This record gives sequence, C-alpha cells and structure tokens, in this order.
Amino acid sequence: MSVATFSILIVCTGNVCRSPLAEQLLQIDLGELPGVRVRSAGTHALVSAPMTPESKQIAVGLGVAHPEGHIARQLRDAEVREADLVLAMSREHRRAAVELVPRVARRAFTVREFARLADVVGDGVFESNVPLLTASVAERMRDGVELIASMRGSLPPLDYPEDEDVVDPYRQSAEVYAASTAQLVPAVRSTAELLRRAAFGAL
Repeated sequence: MSVATFSILIVCTGNVCRSPLAEQLLQIDLGELPGVRVRSAGTHALVSAPMTPESKQIAVGLGVAHPEGHIARQLRDAEVREADLVLAMSREHRRAAVELVPRVARRAFTVREFARLADVVGDGVFESNVPLLTASVAERMRDGVELIASMRGSLPPLDYPEDEDVVDPYRQSAEVYAASTAQLVPAVRSTAELLRRAAFGAL
C-alpha cells in the first residue's frame, strides 16, 4: 500500500451486517478525501454473500446509494497488515485481527472505543502549520490514529465492557437491528469526524 493511501479495515463476523454498513457510511463521510480506502471483512465470513436485506434497507435509509454491491469477504492477514486503522465491531473481532498480525495492535480498536476517545479530543490538540504543507492527507490521518492510540487508558473504564461492542443483529429481530444501528452510526460519525479533522489539520 502506498504511503499516500490511508487504508481502513472494518471487521465483524459474517461481513453481511455491521461491517459493510460501517464501510459504506465511512466511504460517504470520507469520500472527498484523496487516497482513503475503506474495506470490510469477516472473521467467519459468509463468503460472496450480499448484505442482509435488513442491513441493505438500513443502509439506504442512511444515504447509501448501492448497498447491493457488497460481497462478503474473509479476513486475511495481508489486508490486516496493510491497514492504517482497524475498526472492529467487537473486542472479539479486534482480538482476531491482532492475532493474525500482532504488530497492528496499536492501530486496532473497536469502533465504539475509537469513537469514545475521539469524542474527547479538544480543539488545537494537533497543530499542523508546516506539516499541512509537507505531509499528505494519509500521513495526517495516521497522526490522528496515533493520537487516539496514545489516549488509551486516559478515560475511566466502562462499567460494562460489552459497551465497547456493537451488538450483532444477524438473524435477529428488527428491534435488534435498530439497537445495533443506534450503537454503530454515532461511532462511525465520531470516527469520521476525527479523521477529517486530522486530514485538514484541525485537531
């Protein structure tokens, strides 16, 4: 992967519900940034399967134009290795990615963990000035990920560790899909906002 490309890998289990929805939303939110690549995969992927009908309907409601284009893929060590940011839907998925490529641990998060840290990044934390002239968008986004990684342990522990996860709606009711979406969408939005701030030197 080129140093001018910033690669995001999103991981869940089957790659038919949570991770493709997060992938498509991030592609929308980061779409105007040059060199950003967003992909998703599953630890036990339903290889070549489309998104579930429920997830496609949710995606369309959130502004995704063509969710039917998604095809589930199995998580591979090569794409973990090249990712600048791994966003897992649960702690289990993060652990699976890190077990494949241990050196990715510092840049692997659950999406809700990353968002929780991103939400407390104040204005002026990252002064860019000269780096804006010399660093690529991808390099500045890597700086943003490094900032979030350095903040691990700075927040009080959660009362319920499962609040780091996005609930799995696969083969569940419409209510579970709604609950999963309610956890996922704000986390994706906060993640995208932090990455955009990094890209434009506005941390």
